[in-house]
Amino acid sequence: MADRYDLVVIGAGPAGYTAAIRAAQLGLKVVCVDDWQTASGEPALGGTCLNAGCIPSKALLETSELFAHARDHGPTYGLKFKELLLDLTAMLAHKDKVVSELTRGIATLFQANGVTWISGRGKLLPKNIVEISGKIQQQIESEYVILASGSVPVGLKSAPFDGQRIVDSQGALEFKEVPPRLGVIGAGVIGLELGSVWHRLGAEVVLLEAQETFLSMADEQIAREALKQFNAQGLDIRLGARVLESKVENNSVTVRYQDKNGEHTEQVDKLIVAVGRRSNTAGLMADDSKLLLDEWGFVHVDEYCRTNLPKVYAVGDLVRGPMLAHKGMEEGVMVAERISGRETKVNYDVVPSVIYTHPEIAWVGKTEQALKAAGTTCRSGMFPFAANGRARAMGQAAGFIKVLADFHTDRVLGVHLIGPHCSELVAPAALAMSFGASNEDIMLTMFAHPTLSEALHEASLAVAGHAIHMAQPRKGTIKQ
Repeated sequence: MADRYDLVVIGAGPAGYTAAIRAAQLGLKVVCVDDWQTASGEPALGGTCLNAGCIPSKALLETSELFAHARDHGPTYGLKFKELLLDLTAMLAHKDKVVSELTRGIATLFQANGVTWISGRGKLLPKNIVEISGKIQQQIESEYVILASGSVPVGLKSAPFDGQRIVDSQGALEFKEVPPRLGVIGAGVIGLELGSVWHRLGAEVVLLEAQETFLSMADEQIAREALKQFNAQGLDIRLGARVLESKVENNSVTVRYQDKNGEHTEQVDKLIVAVGRRSNTAGLMADDSKLLLDEWGFVHVDEYCRTNLPKVYAVGDLVRGPMLAHKGMEEGVMVAERISGRETKVNYDVVPSVIYTHPEIAWVGKTEQALKAAGTTCRSGMFPFAANGRARAMGQAAGFIKVLADFHTDRVLGVHLIGPHCSELVAPAALAMSFGASNEDIMLTMFAHPTLSEALHEASLAVAGHAIHMAQPRKGTIKQ
């Protein structure tokens, strides 16, 4: 006889564990099923994000930036070192410690909220029965099911993973030494972040991007500034470069690629394949479950994350929209609350995005090119960090903040940032947009001085043509 629950959540990444906790808080009997295991074979909560993505990569980004900043800019601040040494083993140990503490934290939250955790692979069968394959084979009956099995890296036939020389994003977090020359296929979010980590630590890095346009999802002005900053740092970014073949030979990788000038070869010590991720639906449902997938392989859902099956939901990287942990978490909470009878929803118009490079890149809302394509007339205001006192004092004055507001209603339609701590600065912009703020609302808000956030205030003032700390025309520029 199968065990009976109110809700089964398949997947314990950000979307899944958040849904499980919130549903338990609302009084449901919840079980969460997940098959993630550490390198030593121990089960762990948190999914890819916590164990092999968001968290470990940010730990390495933070420590590598501290190292590079001390090495490259210490004398500017009057800091002189007899010798600055890199202890990569200790750096990786710090990363692993952070991950371990956070995974144990989720287990503690499960226990505190009464969520049952089963280690194993969950498969959806007809009639909302979930079959679990693991150390113990079992079936669970449930009134509701939330599918939250996340995503996996996309592979390339022209660069097959071997786990040693050609690796995915997880393998790129485990290098035991800094590769003298590193190749990265893909100059998107993952490729830029991982390339930045190893470049800061001393690797020569070349990124091969198949698209002709750099960071096409970002605002064009932001993307141009980012490319300029990354090139100045020494990242070798080659656009329109389509990889044809990769061969491991003599402890290195030979990469053959093609661009508008013909075929070329590059030899690197390690090669990271970072061309994106796809939904993890393999083995998720029985053949006769009749779960509907869309043409891109995502689970088909409506605006409330309902699938075509009664009382079966799907959230996070399994479904349409950006593959972002915070987007999945909000979907998990929404579904848990709707199952419990609450009329909640996710505002998909205000989903912040961040690239944790140096400088950081972030945005929320529409880009200027998207607004133009839609025929929306808007006003634009931009303020450089070079005119911000706090950024100057930090020695991080590159970049700017850009605000876009509707010409007729003054409603803020998009905020785009590149510069120091923009991952944090995008939050007040998202908050303002969530409340439907006008640009005037931001203009009339008092910001502390001296802070980086003042750049957001000044960019808002620039929309109206009267930024205080930047010379500009008397009237804001009108974008048609």
